[in-house]
Amino acid sequence: MKLAIAQLNPTIGDLTGNAQQILDAASLAVNQGARLLLTPELSLCGYPPRDLLLNPSFVESMATTLKQLAEQLPPALAVLVGTVEPNPNAHVAGGKPLYNSISLLEQGKVQQIFHKRLLPTYDVFDEYRYFEPGLQSNLFTLEVEASAPPIRIGVTICEDLWNDEEFWGRRNYSVNPIADLAKHGVDLMVNLSASPYRVGKQKLREAMLRHSTFRYKQPILYVNQVGGNDDLLFDGSSVAFNGAGEMVCRAHSFETDLIMLEFNPEARDFLPGAIAPLPTSADEEIWSALVLGVRDYARKCGFRKVVIGLSGGIDSALVAAIATEALGADNVLGVLMPSPYSSDHSVHDAQALAANLGIKTQLLSIGELMQNYDKTLEDMFAGTEFGLAEENIQSRIRGNLLMAIANKFGYLLLSTGNKSEMAVGYCTLYGDMNGGLAVIADVPKTRVYSLCKWLNSDVRSSSFCHLESKSKSPKFEIIPAHIIAKPPSAELKPGQVDQDSLPPYHVLDDILYRWIEQHQSLEQIVVAGHAPVVVDQVVRLVARAEFKRRQAPPGLKITDRAFGTGWRMPIASRWVTGSTELPKLS
Repeated sequence: MKLAIAQLNPTIGDLTGNAQQILDAASLAVNQGARLLLTPELSLCGYPPRDLLLNPSFVESMATTLKQLAEQLPPALAVLVGTVEPNPNAHVAGGKPLYNSISLLEQGKVQQIFHKRLLPTYDVFDEYRYFEPGLQSNLFTLEVEASAPPIRIGVTICEDLWNDEEFWGRRNYSVNPIADLAKHGVDLMVNLSASPYRVGKQKLREAMLRHSTFRYKQPILYVNQVGGNDDLLFDGSSVAFNGAGEMVCRAHSFETDLIMLEFNPEARDFLPGAIAPLPTSADEEIWSALVLGVRDYARKCGFRKVVIGLSGGIDSALVAAIATEALGADNVLGVLMPSPYSSDHSVHDAQALAANLGIKTQLLSIGELMQNYDKTLEDMFAGTEFGLAEENIQSRIRGNLLMAIANKFGYLLLSTGNKSEMAVGYCTLYGDMNGGLAVIADVPKTRVYSLCKWLNSDVRSSSFCHLESKSKSPKFEIIPAHIIAKPPSAELKPGQVDQDSLPPYHVLDDILYRWIEQHQSLEQIVVAGHAPVVVDQVVRLVARAEFKRRQAPPGLKITDRAFGTGWRMPIASRWVTGSTELPKLS
């Protein structure tokens, strides 16, 4: 029996378009002899639909579209489609009004419905806001052919897979749906997921799947959504393991895919299939994720072109390279906005980068605008010293100009701040934070350098390789070497460098990683080798910058803990370092 995995890239709320994706995949699958087609979690509406689920007409439209989809699918093909179903007992017995469900469509009808049992509420997930958990094991029988016995297939949905106490060392929920299905004696388990991406997550998924298949001696077929939806990225990487815990197939990462897999009814196990390679390094993986995120965010929000402020620094250089890869050089505009404090090499470096990428540029000097601001504020600022307010005016002039260009021509403005800056507030609200998408807001500064060095060393495998033939340099580099080598600077006053205000980035990033992602205490970070005064400075800066981050554009998530959907810190808060000492009362 042939099974098919449709690794789809849905647009949230586009019920008609998403249904057409499923129909197209079904047509290809049935032509290749498939008996069963799997699609991701909530494949009909896209994941995560968030508060669209609070709109009754949206839920009703989904039900109508599902019925129409069932009627249009090839009748001989069974298809599992992710959707939502009303909870009929909610008004009587209490509970949430909806289920996160999978519908089995076959022969023109909805044959069975299965409900997700485990509803995550950590990190970016908030499913208990909308859904009631299912209480029963989900399985169905699939007829193969007259001479062969039917196959019993167990159905799980995303989180249902993530609760094996042997693998994790503890349970997060009272039930383990995989263990329950094994007790039912199913022949095959399937998991339909929309599992957000983070660096290295596929290796964790595969280790978990390998453990479950080996423990229960059950083959598992795992399908994952792909694409970017707002700040969340989905890498696909759908995979199957046989009952001995061996991988038998894997879909491509960061792209749509349709893979076919053979299931032997007699052996009740998979035959070996095609295994797509994973990215060879963390840098390649992150690059692919960010390119996909920019491409999908622009496409799904209706933008064809983007504009970027090119400072000659490494952050804007990386964002420009990502945008060029995602959208093509003709759809990227770089704007150079030097001030009297800008160094000559900043302009030259930005121009060299633009030439390497093949993107258009526009130069707008802001010296006169700065003088006009100074004149307007002269009386009010009289008797004060030049400081942050004046420095930030430059950044806000640039942000205003970029937004004007974006508004005038219908471009998407990409902001270029990195995670290290966003964490400690080394960025200007309504200035360099302006934008519709913060491309590298979850990329630490040290990783920015790593990505740029990887891009230069791996240029032949990127879509920029055609530019190498045009270069007269014996070693063509996308990111000019001087951009990588020079000390980072905001250039808002003479001779300024980032390390005037911040610890060295390798120190800062390690402290931020331990504090933000590992939730280590100040004492633990100090024991790891960092100076107490520096640790205290950094964590206080993180707390003080919360009001800025709350007003920042969405940023693409690539780490365990990003400043986005899963970050819910208060702005008005006195708790900073975890000290248990109470202030003295007067």
